[in-house]
Amino acid sequence: MVEETRERIMEATYRTLCEHGYASLTMQDIADECDCSKSLLHYHFDTKEDLLVALLAHLLERFEERAETEDADPRDQLVDLVEGFLFGTERTREEHRAFHTALLELRAQAPHNETFHDQLAENDAQVHATVAAVIERGIDAGRFRNVDASRTAAHLLAAVQGARIRWVTLGHDTAVDTVHEALVSDVIDGWLVAG
Repeated sequence: MVEETRERIMEATYRTLCEHGYASLTMQDIADECDCSKSLLHYHFDTKEDLLVALLAHLLERFEERAETEDADPRDQLVDLVEGFLFGTERTREEHRAFHTALLELRAQAPHNETFHDQLAENDAQVHATVAAVIERGIDAGRFRNVDASRTAAHLLAAVQGARIRWVTLGHDTAVDTVHEALVSDVIDGWLVAG
């Protein structure tokens, strides 16, 4: 598939997933948003499931591209990652909320859908590895205390995921702000940064 076509399809899929959610989303919705034919989508992707798995892989690629800053200060990079997870990087807060609402729907399918499960597991493992690698760099540079980087990454990500779930399911609009403040002030600057 030509990269420009792939990018256009991925962007349209992302927008329509956020607008309609998983259950109501159709290939026709995506085709309409993409300004292409449904047959073109089916030429590249057999099913809506295949297209959504491709979107998850595409989002992981974009995350990896943004996270590739080896020369950044580990503390600043960790704070940037937390803020990106909680508030988004290229979207408004409402767009970020719509995406995480749709993502929660996809995650709910994972116990019953091996394809979703496998891609979500890959995304989760890569995000965890990226956060752990930043923590390891901080330890090696003397910026962070000598901690178990994998466990600390799991702790940070669990707090982020919990805040997002409270935000999208219960309407606790301050959940992400509160967790952001706690993670930056108490965990990263208060506990992790070497004194």
